[in-house]
This record gives sequence, structure tokens and C-alpha cells, in this order.
Amino acid sequence: MKLDASAPEMRRVYLLSKDLEANPGQVERARALTLNRSKPRLGLRGVHGLFASDEWWNSINTGKMRLRFVSGIVAEAYEAGQDRTGVNNAVTVKLDDASTTSVGIYTNDPRDVRLFRTGSKVSIVYAQDELKDQPAPDGDVNYAEIALEMLVGAATNAA
Repeated sequence: MKLDASAPEMRRVYLLSKDLEANPGQVERARALTLNRSKPRLGLRGVHGLFASDEWWNSINTGKMRLRFVSGIVAEAYEAGQDRTGVNNAVTVKLDDASTTSVGIYTNDPRDVRLFRTGSKVSIVYAQDELKDQPAPDGDVNYAEIALEMLVGAATNAA
């Protein structure tokens, strides 16, 4: 879709479109919240079309919707959040400029979580869709970041 999975060392482990095929109720719930006028601060604004509609995907594919790309090397894989499942669901990624950022682990097959380990290459692209609740605390536009695609590669020596 948006990331280059042609490199033999990279494996596509997540596609939102595949996730939505397996969980169609997610689309209906997101759309219902967008259309619910009694909840003016919850959900997406729908500026780029209803979630996962042809218009929404077109906004992504034509560059009308902002995208955020994160690529780097996994510095740490860990379990984030309050619910303890014993499964890593996030990674700290060391970026090219030596800074770090945290991202969630997204997979269409839960067995692929094992691929996310220290030294692994990782790339993810997010759609930044505007939320109804505006502005963001910093006064900028408030976005929901929706993972579109994630790739992971073999561990390297640079972590």
C-alpha cells in the first residue's frame, strides 16, 4: 500500500484492510460514532469520508489525508497498558536521527508478534484522520492515528 515491502528482509505483518475484513463491526461502529450528533466530541469528523469508505481510502491514496511514517530499529519490545496479557504489544523504535518513539505492534496474525524483538527493523504508516474534538491541547488539529500497514524485518546488530 504505502510501505515498500519489496525488500526481501522486510515482511508485511499488518494491513488495516485485512483487519477490517476480519472485523467488519469495527467499520460500522466508527461510522456510527462519526454520524452521532449527540456525541459532538467523540469519533472522527468525517472530513475525508466515513471511515473505510471508498472516499476515505481515496483520500489516503491521493494524499489528501495526512500520513505519518515511522521507520527504524526496535530498541525494546514490551507490554504496554494496564491489562496484562503477557504478550508484547508495543515497541520503542530508534529512528535514523537517534531519537526514539513508541509505537504499537499491529499484526493480522498474532503469531507474528514474536518477530518484534530488539534489533528488528520496523516500519509503520498511520493515517491521521481529524477527530471531532478540536483543537488538540497544543492548539493544533487533533488527529486519530490509524495504523494502515506495518512491516518488520530481521534483527540487525544495530539496536
